[in-house]
Amino acid sequence: MSKGKKGPIPIKEFAKEMGVDPKVIITILRNHGYRHVRSDTHRINKEMEDIVRRELNKQLQSIDIELNVKKQIYQSPQKPPKKSRKDKEEREMRFEEREPKLVKKVSKSITKPKKKVEETKQKVEKITITGPMSVKDFAEALGKTPEEVIQKAFESGVLITINQILDVDMMVGLASEFGVEVELSETAEEIVEYQEGGEDVKPRPPVVTVMGHVDHGKTTLLDAIRKTNVAEREAGGITQHIGAYQVKRGEYTITFIDTPGHEAFATLRARGAQVTDIVVLVVAADDGVMPQTVEAINHARTANVPIIVAINKIDIPGVNVQKVKNQLMEYNLVPEEYGGDTIVVEISAKKGIGIEDLLDAIILKAEELELRAPYDGKAKATVIESKLDKGRGPVGTVIVRSGTLRVGDVFWCGPTYGKVRAMFDENGRSLREATPSTPVLVVGFEDVPRAGDTLIVVEDIKEAREKSREYTETLKYQIEQKQHIKIARMIQEKLKAGEKMKLPVIVKGDTQGSVEAIVEALSKMKFKEIEPEVIHYAVGNINPTDVELAIASDGIIIGFNTKVDSAARELAERRGVPIRMHRIIYQLLDDVKRILSGKLEPEIVEKKIGEAEVRAVFSTSVGNVAGCYVLSGVIARNAKIKVRRDGEIVAEDRIASLKRYKDDVKEVQSGYECGLRLENFSKFKVGDILEAYIEEKIHRELTPENQ
Repeated sequence: MSKGKKGPIPIKEFAKEMGVDPKVIITILRNHGYRHVRSDTHRINKEMEDIVRRELNKQLQSIDIELNVKKQIYQSPQKPPKKSRKDKEEREMRFEEREPKLVKKVSKSITKPKKKVEETKQKVEKITITGPMSVKDFAEALGKTPEEVIQKAFESGVLITINQILDVDMMVGLASEFGVEVELSETAEEIVEYQEGGEDVKPRPPVVTVMGHVDHGKTTLLDAIRKTNVAEREAGGITQHIGAYQVKRGEYTITFIDTPGHEAFATLRARGAQVTDIVVLVVAADDGVMPQTVEAINHARTANVPIIVAINKIDIPGVNVQKVKNQLMEYNLVPEEYGGDTIVVEISAKKGIGIEDLLDAIILKAEELELRAPYDGKAKATVIESKLDKGRGPVGTVIVRSGTLRVGDVFWCGPTYGKVRAMFDENGRSLREATPSTPVLVVGFEDVPRAGDTLIVVEDIKEAREKSREYTETLKYQIEQKQHIKIARMIQEKLKAGEKMKLPVIVKGDTQGSVEAIVEALSKMKFKEIEPEVIHYAVGNINPTDVELAIASDGIIIGFNTKVDSAARELAERRGVPIRMHRIIYQLLDDVKRILSGKLEPEIVEKKIGEAEVRAVFSTSVGNVAGCYVLSGVIARNAKIKVRRDGEIVAEDRIASLKRYKDDVKEVQSGYECGLRLENFSKFKVGDILEAYIEEKIHRELTPENQ
């Protein structure tokens, strides 16, 4: 336990003691399974302290190692760095014995040698960001090293890795830290998360999606909540379906998304729209956990959204609530009464039992999440539903995410744009403005928007039209390139960094027994480089929801003795989601191994094909040409050349031209003379040996984990 402290202490105090930003500690704990930790006021125990100390110690050790390596690189060969006893002792000290200012000390020292590198580079003053990038790519754009970007993020309280994908917000912030101006290109699914007047940040209502198995009472629960709310409101107004509505509970407001749970949730997630803050999982007490219940759990976990369980139909005689709780624990949903962090509320939506307790639980979870958003500035909202209305034209239900949306605002929204001519709430009342987390029906779209697209307010209709055109062109390009290219690139980046990659897999089959057998077999596929990870499995045909989940998780779908719905097939082809169908289980497993193996980057091997000796050097208008005699093998036009002089390689370059007398040739055989010029090397000397080689790609095999 921390020095001088008894019992758990707040993260804020512990962070001050360690000399780091509280966000760093929160990130570490959440990465180690403490998902309930979200605030710097949360108290942590001895076990949690030890985890944080250990992870911070690793971080500092890696910085120390990087620093030592860079010192050796930048130090003059004539003056090797001296290692004092004091330096050695400091490196060996335990993290908890170091002064908190060590972090600042390491940060300063690690940046010193980089100045020598930066002096040789042209300083980058402005970059254009079109969407999320890996740390490595972002560093290259800035003209920095990945280590510099990682260090800068660490100083700001964020832990990142070299191949982590950075969102636009983070890149804008990091670029400003380096003094680099950013030009934003708001295209495709990557929408810029910035707001004017960001200082006006206030708490916002939570947005809740109700999910669960069919006939477990989702609609009945939403109706019960709506009736409870209507009773508290003034009479009047015509209730209409706009896809979402708000409920008042004392001084608190809760927004519910009233659309088909799984389909809407997956669609929004697939387009990068993280609208939902909390998922309420409805489980019937008489049925327990069912296939769609598991599907809902997997959807929520993929989106990293907290789950509140509502056990419904407790009014039915003979139901066993305890059995349902035991089933939930099999999926790591451990109720708070058993020491877990999952809130479980027992309700009867039909009789109105426990509804207020559920609302209180949602409010409690929302307070824990500390949901906040800017209320000033231009609005940004997410479309959750849309249609072509006979009287109003194209309309869309949106939930405002930040800023305030007002009548008269001009906006662009994915491939369409428009001007807010009118807004209505779920009771048909006309609104002049809508603040964060408020759902409204917007009239004024040029075309029907898509669910999941982001509405962003801009200055004028010309800008809105241009943004929508840019979006359409980028989206078309992305569809042509197919989504699996993105999956392969992410996997290759992980493998290059020496990290183990997991390929998300969705399994659908004809029977529960066969599906479970496949999942069990896939779980035993353990390889050092990559392995499958089943994120969802169920009985039935492959449907659009499965494809949307695969898109959201960058995974693949495997079907066993089942079919693919036509809508799912069309969506998968359009978004590049691989679907593999099988009828024999061992063929299915072999196919998965081939897929995993195909994700490995092939090994590049150099193969020597010939050798030539420089007999004369000729000066020409385009550079020096080596007059050569081929000693062995062949010198090919597409080969690379290593120039060996006195037993040492002095250059390695590509062939710019290869001639026999005055004729360009593709290759020259052994025993013949030729004239050869390289692209970037011209300082040939008589007697140099030119070794020609080509690079061959050798397919890599998977290495079992126990080898």
